[in-house]
Amino acid sequence: MSGAERRGYRSALRAEQAEATRRRVLAAAADRFAEHGYGRTKLTGIAEDAGVSVETVKGYGPKRALLLAAFEQTFAGAEGPVPLLEREPFTAIEHLEGEAYLAAGIELIAAANARSARLWRAFVGAADTEADVRAVLDELLDRRRTDIRETVARLRARGLVDESVGEEAAATLSFVLSPEGYEQLVLDAGLAERQYRDCLVRLVAAVLRPGP
Repeated sequence: MSGAERRGYRSALRAEQAEATRRRVLAAAADRFAEHGYGRTKLTGIAEDAGVSVETVKGYGPKRALLLAAFEQTFAGAEGPVPLLEREPFTAIEHLEGEAYLAAGIELIAAANARSARLWRAFVGAADTEADVRAVLDELLDRRRTDIRETVARLRARGLVDESVGEEAAATLSFVLSPEGYEQLVLDAGLAERQYRDCLVRLVAAVLRPGP
C-alpha cells in the first residue's frame, strides 16, 4: 500500500469512526430526551451514556440541534432534511406494486412512530416553552407536510388514490401517520402494535378510497 493509499485509508477510517460516534451520541440523546424531557436533559448525561466527553457532545451544536438530529435519526434512520421517500427504507420498497407497496409503506411508518413517539412527545413539550425549539419544530412540521403531499402524489400516480380525493387528504394523513397518532392510539388508548398497524391500514384506506 502506497503512502497516499494509507493516508486515504486512515482518513476513511477516521470518518467512519466519527460517524459512529455521532450516531451513538444521538441515540443517547434520544433516550435521555424521551425519558427525562428536554429541560431536564443535561449534556453531561448524554455524554456519559454515549461514552464520550461533554466537549464532544457540545461540538455537535446547541441542545435544540441535538434534539432535532436525535429525532431524525430515531424516526428515519438518519439525520438531515432528505425527503422521507428518498431515504433507504422507502427506496427499498419502490419495486413493489399496488396494495403491497401501500402496506409496506404503512409498516415502515408504523415502526418509525413506535421508535419515536416518546421522543416526539418531549419535542412538542419543549416547543411549548422554548421559542428556539418551537422554530425547529415548525420547520420539521413543514417538512412533514411536504413529505405527505409527495406521498399522496406518488400513491395517486400508482392508482391507489380515488379520483374524488382532494388536497384535504394530505392534511388528514399528516395526523393519521404521525407520532401523535401513535401516542394517542398506543401509549394513551393501549392498542397493541399489531392493532395499531391494522388501524392505520383501515384509516389510510378510508382517506385514500372513501366510500359513497
